[in-house]
Amino acid sequence: MKFIKTSPQTSNSRFINLSPPSLLALGFLSFIIIGSLLLKLPFAHRGDLSWINAIFTATSAVTITGLSVVNVGEAYTVFGKIIIMILLQCGGLGFMTFAILAALSLSDKLGLKQQVMAQQVIGQTSLSKVSFTIKGVLLYSLFFEAIGTTILTIAWMKDYNFLQAFFYASFYSVSAFNNGGFSLFPNSLMSFSGQYLITFTISMLYIIGGIGFVILMDIKQAKRWQTLSPNSKLILTSIACINLIAFIVIWILEASNPLTLAPMSIGDQAVNAWFQATVPRSSGFNSLNLSDMTEASALVTMLLMFIGGGSLSTAGGIKVGTFVIVLLSVITFLRRSPELRIFNHSVPRHTSFKALAVIFITVSLIFIGLFSLLILEPRHNFIDLLFEAVSAACTVGLSRGITDELRPESLFILMLLMFAGRLGPLTLAYLIATPQKSRIHHPNTDIQIG
Repeated sequence: MKFIKTSPQTSNSRFINLSPPSLLALGFLSFIIIGSLLLKLPFAHRGDLSWINAIFTATSAVTITGLSVVNVGEAYTVFGKIIIMILLQCGGLGFMTFAILAALSLSDKLGLKQQVMAQQVIGQTSLSKVSFTIKGVLLYSLFFEAIGTTILTIAWMKDYNFLQAFFYASFYSVSAFNNGGFSLFPNSLMSFSGQYLITFTISMLYIIGGIGFVILMDIKQAKRWQTLSPNSKLILTSIACINLIAFIVIWILEASNPLTLAPMSIGDQAVNAWFQATVPRSSGFNSLNLSDMTEASALVTMLLMFIGGGSLSTAGGIKVGTFVIVLLSVITFLRRSPELRIFNHSVPRHTSFKALAVIFITVSLIFIGLFSLLILEPRHNFIDLLFEAVSAACTVGLSRGITDELRPESLFILMLLMFAGRLGPLTLAYLIATPQKSRIHHPNTDIQIG
């Protein structure tokens, strides 16, 4: 009788050979289940914590959203807060990153099939860069989080002892860089609206985390603007323009609002306008009370949440590249230009189709979520529910203060939106990147548009 020895690599290959959407969905779902069980442990929380609240917190952390129905600082013990930090880190880096890193630890290199799958999920164009990119994601995360922890520890030592300051700094660095938006203070960062070092450091963490790891590595390698890839130039330019425009618009809209910026000095107004202009791009913190802001500011905030950050980043939304490609496609059509060009490079037509598909599905997701919330929550007004749906679907975590007032059924809808929002862009990147060619060519026809 012969015994066939099954190597660990064979078992691992079966796991890795799952389709990327299935692997990601199962991975995130596993993190949510494990996180919920850990948060429900008696020594993880204070007082009574319902299962729906534990599951909601775990889902929000894994999907790096930041919505919460309880006061995280008071409801959870140090152990519970550490669990939330770990869930934020796992959600931010992505289950796929950990899966590929685990495979790399068992073998010096990935097989061709595994590299192709990782290539489709990560968005790299070169198979040789897949492993390099994944390792870079982990190193960049730890590097920037360490810097943020150091600066915030120094800043908070004015108000707390070293251990407290270090713990707060670690939590906020992980939460900010991963665009999680979880806060240990009941009013988020409103108590620190006048402390520039804290607000600026946290804003820099979520902005850098939302740029995209591939772009960060491109900056490190290129070192000069001229040698950056067209994709990096486009995303960096777009993020700078969006942040600047949003900063000016929010400042103008809220400067005369007695409930937000009006009572502040010019310096405090500028800092808080900057913070509220950049934070909707997926971070979820707030230095101003969102329910006190004007409805015009709420509309601008929802647009910023919808746009989100860069691809292969910790940010949510449809992504900046998607928004810009659709915008430039419209401009190209209006100008009757034969091709879409960016920095003297032509953009393939299927890229525009992919961007349109991402926007359409995200809008559909928000519409379905809003429609469900309107049925379940007739006592809440339209804009608050729309704000909640956009925040959940785009994994931002900002709220106008109604999350803890929602029914369990509504919280379940938000959990589905958060899960779909976190999984959606990656799943779309894989599914849409798979071409389905046909040898049959059909005759052209004209369809009336507009």
